[in-house]
Amino acid sequence: MQTIERIVREHPFFQGLDEASSTLIAGCARNAVFHVGEHLFREGEPADLFFLLRHGKVALEFNAPGREPLTFATLQEGEVLGAAWLFPPYRWSYDARAVELTRAVALDGKCLREKAERDHDFGYELMKRFVPVFARRLQQTRLQLLDVYGRPRTGGGRP
Repeated sequence: MQTIERIVREHPFFQGLDEASSTLIAGCARNAVFHVGEHLFREGEPADLFFLLRHGKVALEFNAPGREPLTFATLQEGEVLGAAWLFPPYRWSYDARAVELTRAVALDGKCLREKAERDHDFGYELMKRFVPVFARRLQQTRLQLLDVYGRPRTGGGRP
């Protein structure tokens, strides 16, 4: 049986992390299981957690009045979910729903913020790991919007 610290240390998001930092993170972690259709969180709720996905798939969805939820990304094993715990007002801006049985490590954002505030080197290490995720997801969303809303140009000039 694996310990939570080992699971954290071996997850792709935290690979290469030093032992002391792994121990700090594991102190804020617990296992979580979500069944098909179950929400990990909903838009507007407090963002107190983030998740290391170990198994399954999670759809990230926007809600629009009078329409079905729009899935803008699907995450799977090996990915990290949720960064709203990092920035005030600490609220989710979208829904996350399990589309398969999903096993994850849930990390307490408040616990990690407090540890990062006490140990700025640890906090910087966390930010170095999250910033590339932000950049990659922004680029993916940009490409998806181009695919959905892009229109072919006619002629050689700008529209």
